[in-house]
Amino acid sequence: MKTGRNRFSYWHQQQRIAPYLFIAPFYILFIVFMGYPLISSLVMSFYEMRGFQSRIFVGFANFVDLFRDPIFWKSLWNTTYFALGTLILQLPLALLLAILLNSKVVKGRNILRLAFFVPVLVAGVFIAIIFNLIFDQRAGLINNEFLIFGKEIGWLSESKYVMPAVILTGVWQWAGFNMIFFLAGLQGIRQELYEAAAVDGANWWQSFIHITLPSLRPVIAFVFVVSMIGSFQLFDLPFILTNGGEPADAGSTIVMYLYKNGFQFMRLGYAATIGWVLFIIIAIISIAQLKLLGIFQEE
Repeated sequence: MKTGRNRFSYWHQQQRIAPYLFIAPFYILFIVFMGYPLISSLVMSFYEMRGFQSRIFVGFANFVDLFRDPIFWKSLWNTTYFALGTLILQLPLALLLAILLNSKVVKGRNILRLAFFVPVLVAGVFIAIIFNLIFDQRAGLINNEFLIFGKEIGWLSESKYVMPAVILTGVWQWAGFNMIFFLAGLQGIRQELYEAAAVDGANWWQSFIHITLPSLRPVIAFVFVVSMIGSFQLFDLPFILTNGGEPADAGSTIVMYLYKNGFQFMRLGYAATIGWVLFIIIAIISIAQLKLLGIFQEE
């Protein structure tokens, strides 16, 4: 009897341990590749570090210097400008494309869906190189069109046109990606709702306002937050398009400024400070967006 009880106790313990063994790899990888770097970067933000050799504790001096840094505020403004510009242009365009490609009237819908989604699969480096040629002041495709009206625009050489050029590039790359989310949301709406609205005499616009948009609220919230987070993490497009933020930091973003401080100037403590401030900004914006869109409200 003792042997049977010991065997039952052994297998019972194994069953209790097994779930933790299955989830252990995730937590180990998270601690090694996320938890430790996060804590390490927070510690680094309180030090003045020139490379990995010099290490002087300065407390909150890096944060004070950051908020007095005009290049940081310039980069923050550029990043915010890009984020708002892409949201205003990209999300309505993505929703419009989703509505069109969800309609049975449009022929070749699957091919068109693939065509609009393909830019997401192209590396940002190649997209930046292509649009660098398109925005070229002398031989660029866009400037050739504007020359018809006697106007030559230095998209990447004049400060006021740099971020609009980056915004147009970002919209071209990511509109198809967000279109897929809206398309999935549209296909999840019950057709009976539209049929009932039609019986009550509602037109297309009334159905869109009172059925489509409310039903898409979770998708809109998701796309808003993901787009905003992606915009504040922008690096590769402006870095290549503007040759590192030129002219006069007109194309500089927060992540680009972090990269310059961390890997070009080797100011690792200051770069860690920028990273944590960026994290706080993204967290505040994301929570505010979700609250404004009513995601935290109980149904």
